[in-house]
Amino acid sequence: QVRVVESGGGLVQAGGSLTLSCAASGSFVRNSPMAWFRQAPGEQRELVALITGGGVTNYGDSVKGRFTISRDGAKNAVYLQMKNREPEDTGIYYCVAARYWGQGTQVTVSS
Repeated sequence: QVRVVESGGGLVQAGGSLTLSCAASGSFVRNSPMAWFRQAPGEQRELVALITGGGVTNYGDSVKGRFTISRDGAKNAVYLQMKNREPEDTGIYYCVAARYWGQGTQVTVSS
């Protein structure tokens, strides 16, 4: 059974930085795309960032230039470094490995 576990969420002030981590079980993850999605209160879930098995990245328009996604193939892990946080970044952040979703981690940005 594949497990996807996020960590690193919490409360941060606007303008601050925070890094989320995600670890996934299963050797197939190493060559699979991994991504971060988020869901703000009352909003639909949206793509934040994606990274392919080969390291190609793609970002949602609202986070370009502020967030950086990276991965560690040896650890089956993906990270999301968030800088210059804005209150609009508040939401539940979900990690996706291949087609498997984590439970999400809450991130709250105070103004």
